[in-house]
Amino acid sequence: MKKLSIITLSYSLSCFFHLVTLANDNPLKVFILCGQSNMEGHAKISTFEAMKLDPVTKPIYKEMVDASGNPVTCDHVWISYFTGGRDNMGEGYGKLTAGYGSRRVPSEIGEKIGPEFTFGIYAQKALKEPILIIKTAWGGKSIHTDFRPPSAGPYVFNKNELDNFKRRGKDIKEVKAEKTEQTGRFYGLMMDHVKKVLADIKRVYPQYNEKKGYELAGFAWFQGWNDMVASGTYPNRDKPGGYDAYTDCLAHFIRDVRRDLNAPKMKFVIGVMGVGGPLDKYASPRYVPVHGNFRNAMAAPAEMPEFKGNVFAVRTAKFWDMRLKELEDKQTKVNQMVGFLKSKHKDHANSDGSMSAADQKNYLEKYRKKLISEEEEAYAKIARSNGGYHYYGSAKTMAQIGKAFAEALVGN
Repeated sequence: MKKLSIITLSYSLSCFFHLVTLANDNPLKVFILCGQSNMEGHAKISTFEAMKLDPVTKPIYKEMVDASGNPVTCDHVWISYFTGGRDNMGEGYGKLTAGYGSRRVPSEIGEKIGPEFTFGIYAQKALKEPILIIKTAWGGKSIHTDFRPPSAGPYVFNKNELDNFKRRGKDIKEVKAEKTEQTGRFYGLMMDHVKKVLADIKRVYPQYNEKKGYELAGFAWFQGWNDMVASGTYPNRDKPGGYDAYTDCLAHFIRDVRRDLNAPKMKFVIGVMGVGGPLDKYASPRYVPVHGNFRNAMAAPAEMPEFKGNVFAVRTAKFWDMRLKELEDKQTKVNQMVGFLKSKHKDHANSDGSMSAADQKNYLEKYRKKLISEEEEAYAKIARSNGGYHYYGSAKTMAQIGKAFAEALVGN
């Protein structure tokens, strides 16, 4: 009984000191997360399982789940998430847990995570005080148009774009009017929602102490796909400097966000697009110049003298799941073989056209089994839940990205 009392007292003191630490006199730390589909997050909760197999991500996994293996609910981290398409814009809010990734219904908890889950876990762990996350993210959005900041000015079509519109019989006045309507729309939606939450924090975080106030502690930007693939907007994207316009626009974005939120020194982290993984691991060199140029353009604002020390670039390619990439590369070879057999390629098994459909099917099955092991197949089933453009829908990757964003904003 005496031993039990000591244990109980020790636990009570531990909880007491934890509460004392949390109940400090600091303003509430507020973090803003913004971007497109990868900030939404497409990693299904089911892919958490793969994290246990990797010594790098196993410790992160332990922070993400409780003793029963279910996703934790963070008692001291609250989130407001504004997302949705044109006809179903909406907000979900509450204590942070898994399910604040991409959603079919904005107000309902989902089955996916983005960077927000581990961001909240690790930011709160480092600060040891309550935090509020305001997340705004929509798939398929560019900075050249959708998130275009006010100080960047109107979008200006280049000559190639205008010539292309004319060849297609487009009305140039209508095209320009439509572009004007689209320009900056999602910057405005993001800013309006952030201000709405800050104007009534208690609606989202009931324990908020208005006397202590809040501090805008950091902004995380994770976007890029729609700009990276925009060959019309960036016609020289495969050449050095081909994405300079992105760098310029992002710099305007950082300045405008700080100005519009009256937070001139707010820390800012840029999640540098890493789809495809490390460039030296690409199976084909075809996309290396484009992807490499774009990544450098994204990271460039962090090196500008005006942003030194409070804007940071996090290269996300290093978190790419190479096991899934290797499997995808092998599957690409299988798909190529399908074409070789059908086209009766001279260097492959059906060069004389003698193989029946059944023969080709059997050949492909054997070829695939030789390339792809059962172990690789089993891993993919628990590690992947989406396409490569969404980092394979891998919790391993999203969890590491969220943690890195938190470390960049809280650790610097």
